[in-house]
Amino acid sequence: MAEAHQARIQTVVEDMVQSLERDHIRKMQGLMFKCSADCCDRSSDSMSQVHQCIEHCHTPLAQAQGLVTSELEKFQDRLARCTMHCSDKAKDLFDSGAKEPAVRALMDRCVGSCVDDHMNLVPSMTRRLRDNLDAIPQ
Repeated sequence: MAEAHQARIQTVVEDMVQSLERDHIRKMQGLMFKCSADCCDRSSDSMSQVHQCIEHCHTPLAQAQGLVTSELEKFQDRLARCTMHCSDKAKDLFDSGAKEPAVRALMDRCVGSCVDDHMNLVPSMTRRLRDNLDAIPQ
C-alpha cells in the first residue's frame, strides 16, 4: 500500500483506538486494579482464593482487549483483501502489455479507493465496539 494511503488509514484507526482506550479501557483498568487491591486486602482468604479473585477482576479487561483485537484483525483482513484485489488488477494490466506508469496509476487509484471505503467503515466499527465494550459486565 502506498505510504500516503497507509498513513491516512493508520491515523484514523489509531485515533479510534486511542478514543476507545481513553473512554472505556482506562476505566476498566481502574476498576480492575481497585478490585485486585480489594482481593489482596482479604487477609482471611487463602493464597489460592486471592489468586482466583484477582483473575476474576481481570476478566472484563481481557474480554475488552480481545474484542478490540478481534475487530481490528477483521478490519485489517478486509483491507488486505481489497488491496490484494488491486494488486491482481495491476498484474493483469501489466501482463496485458500496459506500461509501468499506467499500472502504477491504476494501483494507486485502486488502493486509494480501498482506503477510502475502509475509512468510511471506521465510524460504524467504533460504534459497534463502544456498544460491545459497554455491554461487558464489570
